[in-house]
Amino acid sequence: MHKILVSSCLLGAPVRYDGSGQQLLHPQLIAWQQERIVAFCPEIAGGLSTPRDPAEIVNGKVITNTGDDVTPEFQLGAKQALRLCQQYNIRFALLKESSPSCGRNTIYDGSHSGIKVVGMGLTASLLEKNGIKVFSEQQMPALVKALA
Repeated sequence: MHKILVSSCLLGAPVRYDGSGQQLLHPQLIAWQQERIVAFCPEIAGGLSTPRDPAEIVNGKVITNTGDDVTPEFQLGAKQALRLCQQYNIRFALLKESSPSCGRNTIYDGSHSGIKVVGMGLTASLLEKNGIKVFSEQQMPALVKALA
């Protein structure tokens, strides 16, 4: 049975920048929780606190709304996610859309004005480059199909 890396916030853990979770209530995710899911937050793993200033990708760097460069922490979290996937032979990940770490299809444009653009977060991108298929919470049916 394939393990799945899942963004901790999608499981309700209060790890998002604002100290909240964003629990995904999907029957299949609930069924997988006991045996398949490996929960992970790259931002916490990279050393960032909760809550923290919101960050967006600007010209390849991750910059907070106060101007701090948190790229090293985001890169460390991405590398740790990849190591975890390699350790447990994880081939699939379910990550939080639009996050500068986990965004699969969209990220915020870097202006901190709420505008989304096509793009990938650092963790999602690193996992995909290493053969791990990444899905967002909006793609649950495709993930279920891929695991069938």
